[in-house]
Amino acid sequence: MRRAPSRAFLAPAAVLTALLALLPAASPAGAAAALPASVEQVPYAMDESNQAAWWTPAATYKGRGQYTYFAFNEPGPTAATHRPAIARRDPDGVWSRLPLLTKDGRQAEFPDDNGHNQPSVARDGSGRLHVFTSMHGDSWRYFRTDATTGPVTDHSADMPDQGQGVTYPVLTTAPNGDLYLAARIGNGSDRRPGKLYRWDDAAAEWDVVATFASAQYRSVYPDDLAVDAAGNVHILYEWSKAPSSAFRHKLSYLRLDPDSGRFTDSSGAPLTVPTTPDTADVIQDFTSGEEWSSDNTGYTAAAVQSAKLTLDGSTPKVAYRYRSAASGANFHVLYAYPSAGGWRRQSVYTEGQTSAALGITWDETDAKRVYYVKSSGTERVFAATEKDGSWTSVSAVPEVSADRLAVRRDSDGNDILYLPDTKNRRLHYARR
Repeated sequence: MRRAPSRAFLAPAAVLTALLALLPAASPAGAAAALPASVEQVPYAMDESNQAAWWTPAATYKGRGQYTYFAFNEPGPTAATHRPAIARRDPDGVWSRLPLLTKDGRQAEFPDDNGHNQPSVARDGSGRLHVFTSMHGDSWRYFRTDATTGPVTDHSADMPDQGQGVTYPVLTTAPNGDLYLAARIGNGSDRRPGKLYRWDDAAAEWDVVATFASAQYRSVYPDDLAVDAAGNVHILYEWSKAPSSAFRHKLSYLRLDPDSGRFTDSSGAPLTVPTTPDTADVIQDFTSGEEWSSDNTGYTAAAVQSAKLTLDGSTPKVAYRYRSAASGANFHVLYAYPSAGGWRRQSVYTEGQTSAALGITWDETDAKRVYYVKSSGTERVFAATEKDGSWTSVSAVPEVSADRLAVRRDSDGNDILYLPDTKNRRLHYARR
């Protein structure tokens, strides 16, 4: 493990149109002064393939101070390859590098596959780090430490469902130190379900919880996981036409009470798993012109593309990107929350195109903060907050030219931003 000092740098179209007209308009970006952010460049080389929308590449832990863990792709020895690693920042601001190692001690190496072969990381209650990485219909590629210190080694054989194709692993840590993992399992041409797994921290083993979503001719896209103080697991996911599509639909929500094994919707009504697009608690339903399509180039109608989740106590709050008949080719940023047995939606940013990168946190002062990335411009990463029904966006990190992001809120109430700049092959850490 190598240590390095940080380097600081200062409905139908008419219906949807009417709906958006009733929503509070988003204020222009930069309309309010940005909150100050502490920004550092992670002192390790980053591969340009380090970019995704679904991943959970950042984790935090409060010990003698705040620790941050960034899982990322380092450049591989040849073009179109990468080597996953963890960059750890200790409370003194000192960075350490932990490469992912194969069973024979070599650093793991995989082919690039933007949007698929990126790592997700979590720390369990015993201090072990867990990384799932570089799977696009591949068998498990799972690495972890065996103690709070030591190498991050291949533990793929420890997983259930051996021999299955795995894609889109998202991770979170429960208050009791257990982990939850959601992923799409299987390579079938007519069905690709979503499954939920649990790491029992005391027993140090993984088990299958349930297949939470599955339907004929549909594929599941896990977006995010969160666990509230009572231990309830909140799951966010999308659907596409099987076998896969860049354009998804019917953004959905599901909650699990682990003690009873009972799944419910956002109102607490029971749901039978696996859910289907017809039985799920749908946050964003079909609108005008929307259809199930696996055409990644010619399909231009309404679609969902990326979503993230946070909690206000036990209440889910969701940010997502949606292209409607009213938005042309642009994916706008929307915010949704449960209301009157359904979901209420607000428009966060509608002024231009965004990239497939989102984050959302809940702050005692600002309430919800939605982070998004513009697809062009000098300043691209923005944070939006809402007050009295009006959303205001500010540049989140004016000095950083990042084009992707992930966000984790630490236990001190800071938003920790994971900021890849793929053009310049740099990864930044920001705290705000």
